Amino acid sequence: MNRGTPGRQDGTGVGAGRPAWLTWTVRAVAAAGIVVVAWACLTAWGAVVHGHPLYAVLLGLTVLGCALVLWRSLRPRPARRGRRLVLDLVLVVAGIVWVAAMAWLRPFTAVEPALAAMVSDETVTVTESTTSVTLTPARGADGTAVFFRPGAKVEARAYAAVLRPLAEAGHTVVIAKQPLAVAFLAGGAFDAARERLPQADGWVVGGHSLGGVVASSDAAAAEADDVAPAVGLLLYASYPAEDLSGLTVAVESVSASQDGLATPAKIEASRAVLPADATFTAVDGAVHAFFGDYGPQPGDGTPTITHDAARSLISSVSTQFVDSLSE
Repeated sequence: MNRGTPGRQDGTGVGAGRPAWLTWTVRAVAAAGIVVVAWACLTAWGAVVHGHPLYAVLLGLTVLGCALVLWRSLRPRPARRGRRLVLDLVLVVAGIVWVAAMAWLRPFTAVEPALAAMVSDETVTVTESTTSVTLTPARGADGTAVFFRPGAKVEARAYAAVLRPLAEAGHTVVIAKQPLAVAFLAGGAFDAARERLPQADGWVVGGHSLGGVVASSDAAAAEADDVAPAVGLLLYASYPAEDLSGLTVAVESVSASQDGLATPAKIEASRAVLPADATFTAVDGAVHAFFGDYGPQPGDGTPTITHDAARSLISSVSTQFVDSLSE
């Protein structure tokens, strides 16, 4: 009597021991993972290579994991029933969540003129490591340095053009490369920068959007330090997540009148959680994405001025603020 081949399903010839629909679902998720990695690399290669290495590592692991899943799906396997089948379903759901997360975490990539601002010349020396971009005045820096946190999913190089004028004015600028480009995952970055640049007497801590939220906490934690304290807080389209009305450092909040994310109403409401002497500057006609150079951002407003004009105003206000703390 022909009993068939143990562990295989009649009529499918693939994914033995597993329901055909589940086999093809597993393969679809694995294939989607490889497609997402290819898409992320093709559309954000600069950010993958120049950003914090964690995202690149996770992309590599995703490719390896998906390739292994596809290979295993071609091998005969014991019949799946009961709890084994439930486990397979749980793993499929986990795979879908993982692939979706890799797609969502694709960073915003720096574009011109930020890339041109990454080139060293006779005025500014640009150095890049796995965790930061540093802009150093070629003629020597004064005692006030700037530590800046990018917005969520925005690579560090995107802020080189808007922050380079601060370095040209004599201030060392450190732009953090954050794991997965999320500020909350780089809690010790400010302290690391202070240890690496002990010649700085004081620091202006700044950040864009979510980066500004974490920068606010950095400033509050370091305002009373005896060595290299925070002396200023520079917010780009951002505000604290907690009440910092008692903060003793100087605060400059730069916002955009057409911002669709950190809206003018939200910026106005932030006055209650910032010191009474905080300065607020709204760039008329600018949007959320104009604080860096990384292209348009979903949910943002519609600008009524050029990006170049907005960048020039933001850089000017920022330089005046930091200069005032060096006098």
